Amino acid sequence: MTDYADEQRYELEAIESIYPDSFTVLSETPTSFTITVTSEAGENDETVEVTLQFTYVEKYPDEAPLWEIYSQENLEESDIQGILNILKLQAEENLGMVMIFTLVTAVQEKLNELVDEIKKRREEEKRRKEEAAEEAEKVRFQGTVVTIENFLSWKAKFDLEMAELKRKRMKEEEQLHSGKNKLTGKQQFERDHNLDTSDIQFLEDSGNSVEVDESLFQDLEELDLDEDDPDFDPLALGSDED
Repeated sequence: MTDYADEQRYELEAIESIYPDSFTVLSETPTSFTITVTSEAGENDETVEVTLQFTYVEKYPDEAPLWEIYSQENLEESDIQGILNILKLQAEENLGMVMIFTLVTAVQEKLNELVDEIKKRREEEKRRKEEAAEEAEKVRFQGTVVTIENFLSWKAKFDLEMAELKRKRMKEEEQLHSGKNKLTGKQQFERDHNLDTSDIQFLEDSGNSVEVDESLFQDLEELDLDEDDPDFDPLALGSDED
């Protein structure tokens, strides 16, 4: 008959001697303890770490011990799940034998692999960011590529704007013809620049020519004008009283 208590006690003593700095007993009944496992340092001295908690069941090692992740550092959720899967697989393969050292060793190897994977993840993330920055730079210089979708979207907005502009113009013309919104002379001039010659054109069209007698105007250069004279009055020029 297997003495499970003795096997558990002997293994516990061996584990404590192998991992003196990372082994901690949590309880004696049932026997529960933790072992902290740290990876080897990576390229930039980064490490990953996990503290495993084991609890002996009554018939261990014929039955697998209980385990859980007590704490962890620098591990992602997928990494933790990977460690739990390794523990399950190793426990199934080592039933009937004390297995804590085997389980911890398997986790140690996994952590060392994760350090290398973390390096690859960081390099991949760096590469993605660089590619995204390069693509953004290309778009900034090249502008937006015209596609059928964005052209149709632009045309729909343009048509709406033109329809609204046409509606406003028609409304203004209706108000103008109805006399509700007569334009001022300035507004008429701004709308039709031909108005500045319309009076002369009207006279010419009616057969009345417009002639200007230049002799009626004196050459300003021939006038003796003293603009510095305080009594100078430009309105008095040409007065019959002078």
